[in-house]
Amino acid sequence: MNVPLTPLRCLERALDLFANKTGLVCGDLSFTYAEFGTRCHRLASALGKHGIEPGDRVAYLSFNTHKLLEGYYGVVQAGAIVMPLNVRLSPLEFITILNHSGAKMVLFENDFLTLVDQLQPECPEVRLWVTLDSAVPQAAFTYEELLSEGTPHAPDILRVDENAVAELFYTSGSTGTPKGVMLTHRNLYLSALAVTGTVDDPANTIDLHTIPLFHANGWSRPQTSTMLGFKQVMVRRFDPVAVFSLIQQHKATEMSLVPTMGNMLLNSPELPNYDLSSLKRIMMGGAASSPELIARMEAAFHCLVHAGYGLTETCPILTVARPKSTLTDLDDDERHRRQSMAGWAIPGTTVRVVDLYGNSVPRDGQTIGEVVAQGDNVMLGYYREPSATEAVIRDGWFYSGDMAVWDEEGYIHIVDRKKEIIISGGENISSLEVERAIFAHDDVLECAVVAAPDEQWGEVPAAIIVLKPGRQLTEEALLEFLKFRLGKFKLPRRFEISEEPLPKTGTGKIRKLVLRERFWSDRHERVQG
Repeated sequence: MNVPLTPLRCLERALDLFANKTGLVCGDLSFTYAEFGTRCHRLASALGKHGIEPGDRVAYLSFNTHKLLEGYYGVVQAGAIVMPLNVRLSPLEFITILNHSGAKMVLFENDFLTLVDQLQPECPEVRLWVTLDSAVPQAAFTYEELLSEGTPHAPDILRVDENAVAELFYTSGSTGTPKGVMLTHRNLYLSALAVTGTVDDPANTIDLHTIPLFHANGWSRPQTSTMLGFKQVMVRRFDPVAVFSLIQQHKATEMSLVPTMGNMLLNSPELPNYDLSSLKRIMMGGAASSPELIARMEAAFHCLVHAGYGLTETCPILTVARPKSTLTDLDDDERHRRQSMAGWAIPGTTVRVVDLYGNSVPRDGQTIGEVVAQGDNVMLGYYREPSATEAVIRDGWFYSGDMAVWDEEGYIHIVDRKKEIIISGGENISSLEVERAIFAHDDVLECAVVAAPDEQWGEVPAAIIVLKPGRQLTEEALLEFLKFRLGKFKLPRRFEISEEPLPKTGTGKIRKLVLRERFWSDRHERVQG
């Protein structure tokens, strides 16, 4: 029997096996899976009544909420394509994305009314604007009014085209113009199925959705959580105290974080005031972690903390640094080192590190190459961007643009983005390696290392650092600290101590392109002058 592979099966399984269990908690509201499923089915029916046809794009402008998660099933059941938007983009970026995608409907929270006023005259293809909150003049009707028009009919799974696009995610644009990543029903279902193999105790897992659902780590996890019937708790907007409170209140067992979030939790003065003993695992992703961060997190939260790696283009998880049966009796330093790495491939995915000619580099933990992947979770391509698709999917492999080393155990260790490698005097310098060394200093709260122009060496590492409150650190003291951790040619030649948080994308990644441009634009101005 050949049953179509679709994320709709994740929800239908939850309705079959966990109907009366609390599935979603969102603020003061909670829903059993039966109630959640009914709302998803009503949404699908109502969209059809308002002219949303198979293949139409339906965009969401929303923080984490059950209504957004309902779109992951209701929009897809209607045959349309769900398109969550990164809420921290600029108005011009939103206009570009909405017009490029040809979105037919936008569902928005009233927090974004000022933005909606800017978007509406610039996005003529959007036929319907729907508020997720109370009625406003900018919206044709409210979300609850939309649901009231629908009927709770379950999908006919056998009629689903598993190779059709189900979700469209535009990359954050931190490294260039956003591109729409097309993920098919098949991609999403098989990715969710593979991730179930990384779950240790599904019967007792309570999942805290800390990462925005428009981010790769945010939207991927709920498919697996729904399939396995987890209780899922929404974190509307990331705030350390709110996270601590929800962990304590709901006895959450798992959450995913980007390193900047982990750092914020560790440095919150409220950390000791909450019972966080229910936590069993924290997964770090979205940016590179360090052994020091993993060790600090485990000491603070008394649970397993490990990294994972992937991209929007890969649904997103490719590798997880979970414990491996072939590695036992590791001391804490080696264990933390491995748990901070990208890790090893999840089922259904093959990952390699290759040279310029597509040949695997030695598994020696030293030879740098590009991460390539092949698997069920690799995207169909970039929407309306055939040339960009051909540039990254070649000879049956997806080329990630991430530079890494790997070892005999198959552990991948990301050393930098291909475009962020600093080439100084002919030497390749990993900005991530330098950042990890700086972050090991106890006075450092945040740091970023980028290439800055240099007359002699072409470019050199420049470090932008934010210190913990009340701390002081001189350039000389930091250099002395780094000399034991980095080769001389890797040491930053320029330092900035910033009193403001580093600029970040909506997913918590530091916007290194913005920081880098500051140094190079200064040089350009000097040359022009």
